[in-house]
Amino acid sequence: MNKVLSILLLLLIYINGFSQTSKSDSLLGVLKFELTRENAYNLDKEKRINLLRFELLQTDSADFDAQFDLYSRIFEEYRSFKFDSAFAYVRRIIRLCTKFGKEDRLVRSKLLLGTTLLNSGFFKEAFDVTGEIDTAILSQALKTEYLILHARLNAGIAEYDNDAYFSPSYRNQSEADFKKAEIVTPSNDFEQTINQAFLPDSVRHQKLTADYFYDYIIRRRLPEHTVAMVATRISFAYTGRDRVRFLALAAINDIRSSTKETLAIFLLGQELFKMDNINDAYICMQEAARNAKFYGARNRAVQIESILPLVASKLIDQKQHEKDKLLIGLLLFLIVAVVLFFLLVIYRRQILRIKANERVIKEKNSELETVNGKLWESSKIKEELIGLFFKTCSSYIDTLDKIKHQTLHNIKLGKYKDVGQFLNNVHIDEEKGNLYNMLDSVFLTMFPNFIASFNTLLKKEDQIWPKSGETLNATLRIFALMRLGISEHEAIAKILDYSVSTVYTYKTRIKSRALVPANDFEQKIMEIKFIDSNQY
Repeated sequence: MNKVLSILLLLLIYINGFSQTSKSDSLLGVLKFELTRENAYNLDKEKRINLLRFELLQTDSADFDAQFDLYSRIFEEYRSFKFDSAFAYVRRIIRLCTKFGKEDRLVRSKLLLGTTLLNSGFFKEAFDVTGEIDTAILSQALKTEYLILHARLNAGIAEYDNDAYFSPSYRNQSEADFKKAEIVTPSNDFEQTINQAFLPDSVRHQKLTADYFYDYIIRRRLPEHTVAMVATRISFAYTGRDRVRFLALAAINDIRSSTKETLAIFLLGQELFKMDNINDAYICMQEAARNAKFYGARNRAVQIESILPLVASKLIDQKQHEKDKLLIGLLLFLIVAVVLFFLLVIYRRQILRIKANERVIKEKNSELETVNGKLWESSKIKEELIGLFFKTCSSYIDTLDKIKHQTLHNIKLGKYKDVGQFLNNVHIDEEKGNLYNMLDSVFLTMFPNFIASFNTLLKKEDQIWPKSGETLNATLRIFALMRLGISEHEAIAKILDYSVSTVYTYKTRIKSRALVPANDFEQKIMEIKFIDSNQY
């Protein structure tokens, strides 16, 4: 049971980690896309500023409220966009308030001047401005703004000094000023909810997760610049992927609102660098450097210049490492390719050798089949001829036995004339003809297509066909004996009772009329198919 619970716990941790990675990576993708549209957002802001400036030119110089409103709106556009312009317009607001004797608005304008100087790193000048303000006459709202500005100034100097001696005292003073501001003007419901993100885990409600605060910000439909500030603040309550998610959200909204005085993308670059995501860290640091230069934030530019070379160096090392890996991979690929090539060559040679051997085997098998066919054919022919031989011999033995008995009988009886007459009735030529007819019959049984096949080798006018009542004639019989394997002229002459020259003449005459070359004629005769009548 414990093992199952452990496995489920690990699985949930893995799924949760994967989910956080996916969400942060998704926002980084959106951030990169928004960076490509940054110029379009900047152009929109400049169009708005130009319209306000044109409207200001049309305003009556005696109309304080109209001028103050337009100056304030132009200042708000420049406030986090460009320091020089923001500084110029807040000074115009101060001059306008001084001219018309608007003390409350003059104090608030000086606070805006102090904030503007703080944003660009003019800490001493900002302290000088706050030092001119009489805090005793401040309203509750202005006193809160004053304390928050004073707290931010101390925090900014602590961050800028970043040492073990001076920075702690500035941080302590900053915390004290923030606490005073909280006492003067307590946080509203929204601020109180955001503040809960910084409570210890033991005190914070379980539902107050990073996802909860992320959804809470999105649901409020806040202005883009406000979303960026709130998300940046909440990011300090988290680490790792959750912090990246809030900083990416802040950076996206900074781009959409054309905010150049921004901390989010710089912090995002630092966090990604810690997580060894060097490519994205370098992109963020470059954007932070461009923003600092564009706005005129000297303190931020110094911070970035101290870190950007480290990121660039790490990126170069990473690229070189990837290049080395690529070269090693390419080298291994080439080695494998060469080895595979040689193996392929060897394999191909083996295949060719095997195919050559297969061809030889097929040829030998074909030859063997041909030889076996010929042996089988020869065996069958011999069987038929041996059968014919014994049948003929048996017939002639019976005939001789009858002649012997009849002759002895006539001699015993003294009928010598009858002996002569009896012997004269024995016709050798007729017996020889019967023998040939029997031979022809047996041959045509074995080679029923012989006559037709033989004549296909001759022109139509030279073809030889047996006469009516004949089986084979003399010419066909000579080539029939050749098909049976009797090729010597002397043997053929003895069997057929011809002279050798007669046999030769017959053969030569037929070959000369053949449709095939004379040298191939006998081979064509041998190719006439033997048919085993016992198979049918």
